[in-house]
Amino acid sequence: MLRSPSQGYILVLLAMVCSACSTVPVTGRRSMAFIPQSQLSKISLDSYRALLEESELSTDPNQLAYVGRVGERLAGATHAYLEANGYSTAGYVWEFNVIKEDDTINAFAMPGGKIAVYTGILPITQSDAGLAVVMSHEIAHVLARHGNERMTQGLIAQLGGQALSAALSSQPERTNQLFMTSYGAVANVGVMLPFSRLHESEADHIGMILMAIGGYNPQESIAFWQRMDAQSGGGKRPPQLLSTHPEPGKRAERLNEHMSEAMTVYNRQMQKIQ
Repeated sequence: MLRSPSQGYILVLLAMVCSACSTVPVTGRRSMAFIPQSQLSKISLDSYRALLEESELSTDPNQLAYVGRVGERLAGATHAYLEANGYSTAGYVWEFNVIKEDDTINAFAMPGGKIAVYTGILPITQSDAGLAVVMSHEIAHVLARHGNERMTQGLIAQLGGQALSAALSSQPERTNQLFMTSYGAVANVGVMLPFSRLHESEADHIGMILMAIGGYNPQESIAFWQRMDAQSGGGKRPPQLLSTHPEPGKRAERLNEHMSEAMTVYNRQMQKIQ
């Protein structure tokens, strides 16, 4: 019996959905990302390089050592988690840079592991643990493939399910354009579009676990966001990182929901060190 075009379309769409589904580390949420990670990593690398060329990079040895030290430790924690839980570590090439913009209180990550921290946020971090809050959150977005998921949602909205497969294979420029839209990576990633509330909450949760595995006390996450909240006091314009993230009070509540889990991991790591 011949299938109708609509039946064939549904079967193709179901096959695409099944192949695109994956499980987010730590949270176990099922996510959907159609765009090949290798393609996304190449686009993000090109955009990251272009951004660095347009930016003034810090040459301060203390700042570079600070960000590099925390970044490498968190990258090691990330790979340790992935390997211990049966996830692939392929495709992650971690790179950490410091952009000299003292008025920009922000940091960002791109697919594949490209991280940048603005100098404006460094005084607020106050310590390795404080910086680990920021960087583990950004690494968590990479680990959970939030960028891919956001772009997939954008492609579905723009093209519809029927045209999605053809667009990915025959119109790579469409994917490139959507990456620029999703990441705001044309000039200044400091004004990237915010992730969804789900993604932000999930990145907080994953970030706390990565901090703990790396030997950083997850309780510092609450103290850091309190400092960020204070930074926007007195009616001043809130820092960019705060304006694109959940309200600090609600964020603290969500962080506390996962604190017991994170502290269990942290205490276990501390016992290994002793």
